[in-house]
Amino acid sequence: MELTLEKIISESERIVFFGGAGVSTESGIPDFRSEDGLYRQKYDVSPEVMLSADYFRSHPEKFFAFYKDKMLPLWAKPNTAHLAVAKLEEEGKLLSVVTQNIDGLHQAAGSKRVYELHGSIHRNHCMRCGKAYSAEDILKADGVPRCSCGGIIKPDVVLYGEPLDGETVEGAIESIARADTLIVAGTSLTVYPAAGFVNVFRGKYLVLINRDRTPLDEKCDLVIHGKVGEVLGAAVR
Repeated sequence: MELTLEKIISESERIVFFGGAGVSTESGIPDFRSEDGLYRQKYDVSPEVMLSADYFRSHPEKFFAFYKDKMLPLWAKPNTAHLAVAKLEEEGKLLSVVTQNIDGLHQAAGSKRVYELHGSIHRNHCMRCGKAYSAEDILKADGVPRCSCGGIIKPDVVLYGEPLDGETVEGAIESIARADTLIVAGTSLTVYPAAGFVNVFRGKYLVLINRDRTPLDEKCDLVIHGKVGEVLGAAVR
């Protein structure tokens, strides 16, 4: 009998969904590394440099001009992929979501157990007094967002040169290690250390859903090249 995503899901009780930028492209958010991705666009300074901790400290005005223009898609809504993953959790089949995305769309779709490896645009804090601010506060600020105390407000996103949050990493790895099925979706698996998390999986089924080929293709039990939302939407009814 041919192995299908529907069959794998029906046999699974502890699914972990590991997602990257390709999960949110169907919500209108561009990814980073594909041909028309953010990192292929032409800027005076590369996006990787502008999204680094060093650049944030040395050029806060330019950092926030880019960040507000490209990294705050507050208009975006969850797509079929986010909704399908939330449904699997609601049905008791999904242990958790591990995501490289910072857009908060999994939570907006209803997912409860989400490990955000690279942080979230929806959490922001004053670097001086710690006061919390929303993504809307960042977006409407004139120039560099500042707290009522005068301190700069920093988004809770992991910039290049910063470590991942230890507690989040621990939870994600523990979850993947417990899974009987790992669905890896919408990621090129080239960003480390996140891409290495797949290596702790010891369960039954390793599934990959991605538009393009990845270094993981040969190791998977099922590989589907396509849009994540279309594939998951058809499998989770």
